[in-house]
Amino acid sequence: MGAAYFYHLTQRPLVETLSMLLEKSLANGWRVALRGTDRAGLEALDQALWTFSEDSFLPHGMAGGPQDADQPVLLTLDANAANAPNCVMAVHGADVTAKEVAALERVCVLFDGHDPVALDQARGLWKRLKSDGASAQYWSEESGRWEKKAET
Repeated sequence: MGAAYFYHLTQRPLVETLSMLLEKSLANGWRVALRGTDRAGLEALDQALWTFSEDSFLPHGMAGGPQDADQPVLLTLDANAANAPNCVMAVHGADVTAKEVAALERVCVLFDGHDPVALDQARGLWKRLKSDGASAQYWSEESGRWEKKAET
């Protein structure tokens, strides 16, 4: 049974935190579905992930291509990602369910701590997952490093 990790972004940009989490996921041998809510947002992340660092490479692709099932990281709008992920990373308010949390190794929910709408969405998702019996952790970077602040 997996857990949902909520990452409250206040110090680092989304792409920096995503790159760190994606690198760790790939090191664990996991396939990842990076789930967003709009194609333009995912396309911007796609471009940013190709250029985020000169020292590393994150293999990934946008959903809709012939090699979707082979992608280690698939950027998608779909809840049923073709790459059979072990981990889902939800950005831009993408939804996840308690059933997914239970079925996957990990679900990561990344949200902008400076955006009141994103905060409300994350709080609502936390409450729903908690009431549905999913395991969840809340991680904050307010001190400058990631610290677990709450757990269900």
